[in-house]
Amino acid sequence: MTYIPYGKAANGPWSVEITPSVAGWTYSGLRVVDLGSAPVSFETGEEEMLVLPLSGSCAVSFGSTRWELAGRGSVFDGPTDFAYIPISTHVTLEGSGRIALPSARATRTLEPRHVPASDVPVEIRGAGQASRQVNNFCAPDVFECDKLMAVEVLTPGGNWSSYPPHKHDTPNPGEAVLEEVYYFEVADQGLGYQRVYSSERGQIDTLAEVSSGDVVLVPYGYHGPSMAAPGYDLYYLNVLAGPAGERSMAFCDDPRHAWIRSSWDGQELDPRLPFGRTS
Repeated sequence: MTYIPYGKAANGPWSVEITPSVAGWTYSGLRVVDLGSAPVSFETGEEEMLVLPLSGSCAVSFGSTRWELAGRGSVFDGPTDFAYIPISTHVTLEGSGRIALPSARATRTLEPRHVPASDVPVEIRGAGQASRQVNNFCAPDVFECDKLMAVEVLTPGGNWSSYPPHKHDTPNPGEAVLEEVYYFEVADQGLGYQRVYSSERGQIDTLAEVSSGDVVLVPYGYHGPSMAAPGYDLYYLNVLAGPAGERSMAFCDDPRHAWIRSSWDGQELDPRLPFGRTS
């Protein structure tokens, strides 16, 4: 099970519930909830979690702490503030909007934190039709977690991201072993495409047409490109975790396509970037 269309991973209050057991792996997870009139309460259990508004805003309550997350109108409006919730915590969410909860099985109990949107680093990668924006809100060198890593990638319509194709599945120097979730939103009810294919680690063959709420799981193999159809800007939330003691998103390009990076020299960045605010 690699491609999961919207609705196929729904369970209880969650419009998307990807646990390690659902994915058939060990660490990475993701939940998405559409908040409305009723609060949603849950236990983090053995997972550390982030509370990340995709659209709208919410209040996060646990113990004697209550944080108001300002959120955003949509994922294309720039980074959002977010909260970190440690393992073994009872949490209640209240508000209105679509809220993502990236997660990873963890063993250390870290302090809960609320991070303002202004502290989220925004990076523009690639060039030409490979130009894309990365909101590095939970990258390893930006935000401390035990196992969890997460970033947001925004690709203007007609562009490719997650490109050249790469993998995180072999414990080599310069490559981390990771389980990865792609969660998609597409502007204007549009569509995009995601490719995942085999590496030395194992056989996998996915070319999925994706729309808002869809998920693609990458247990191993090369993944990319992520293709934004012309006219439709593409967003995806990447959630990653793995067995290493030190968090890293290190990757290995498919050697057949690694030359693509040098082709960006001298190309202009897409002027449609960045999306939303950058401070």
